[in-house]
Amino acid sequence: MGAEAIMVKNAQAIRLSAEQRYADELNTLLELDNANNKPQGWNLSPKLVRQFILGNKELGISRKFFGDDPLVDRAIVSLLGKQGLMLVGKPGTAKSMLSELLAAAISGDSNLTIQGTAGTSEDHIRYAWNYALLLAEGPTERALIGSPIYHGMQQGKIVRFEEITRCPPEIQDALVSLMSEKQMMIPEMGQSVKMSAKPGFNLIATANLHDRGVHEMSAALKRRFNFETVNPITDKNFEIELIQTQLNQELGELKSQVIVPIDVIELLVTTFQELRQGQTQNGTHLKVPDAVMSTAEAVNIVYASALDAYYFGDGTLNGGQIAKQLIGVVLKDNADDIKRIQFYMDNVVRERAKHSSQWHSFYQVSKHFWK
Repeated sequence: MGAEAIMVKNAQAIRLSAEQRYADELNTLLELDNANNKPQGWNLSPKLVRQFILGNKELGISRKFFGDDPLVDRAIVSLLGKQGLMLVGKPGTAKSMLSELLAAAISGDSNLTIQGTAGTSEDHIRYAWNYALLLAEGPTERALIGSPIYHGMQQGKIVRFEEITRCPPEIQDALVSLMSEKQMMIPEMGQSVKMSAKPGFNLIATANLHDRGVHEMSAALKRRFNFETVNPITDKNFEIELIQTQLNQELGELKSQVIVPIDVIELLVTTFQELRQGQTQNGTHLKVPDAVMSTAEAVNIVYASALDAYYFGDGTLNGGQIAKQLIGVVLKDNADDIKRIQFYMDNVVRERAKHSSQWHSFYQVSKHFWK
């Protein structure tokens, strides 16, 4: 398949990489970037990396990460130094999105990615071999299959390591020498053969340290990273605005054909914030569900509810459609969450249903699920 055919295929993809989605914005910033202090190997200066992520209305640069602006500054500074960047936090707090945006702005390439799993091996971190070529030619450069880290070092680019704590400890620790020495030894090609990282290479890792089935990182590996915690959004109005923006993007051409009342989004945000904080607006204490109640999940719910309203309803989103989609988010991990949500419905939502048509719709539909 030729390059032109690949580009056509990519243009029809469900999701494009950050450097493709925001190509016009990156080009605008590249044209303006005449900074004398631009780090070697970086596509953009640190100030313009920040603007790409946090936005610049005058230049037409959209804001892409919502939350802790100083965290973005610290993340950029971390990548300027010798240590890697470790983004930790609960699921759905946009850790992966932030790592993708940073890689796109700094390297122009966010695709050098390792997905951490129980099956991740050292080959995924270093290199493997094309055994047909290995048998025919021996350990040559042509026979070597480089990992994303190999290519990141070779090209001087940012590499992303998603869910690093899902890898076994012995696999994680393969990173220690790579991050310390910024060199990769290739003994199969000779005892002194090594590849040294070009300027611009660094590692962004993400981890959910409170999730099940994760492995504790060694002290040696932790020292190779600067840790930053990405927290959930706590500002209710800000979260409502963010969900509205994300919903419009997800709906695309359908956004003009679906009516989304603001009080329905407020209902969803209120529910999520109260359940993840373990307390209602009136001070009633709740047991926090094990399920992820993140902004990202809220966007998924309101998007699915909007599709429900368009294809099966009258085109206007209501609280009942939110209730139908909520069950798919909550009932994933712990059956005890049913009791926790049922308590919330019976003691909080039922009272609000007496004074609000949207909460009433939400409560009436919920009764069929939380029994």
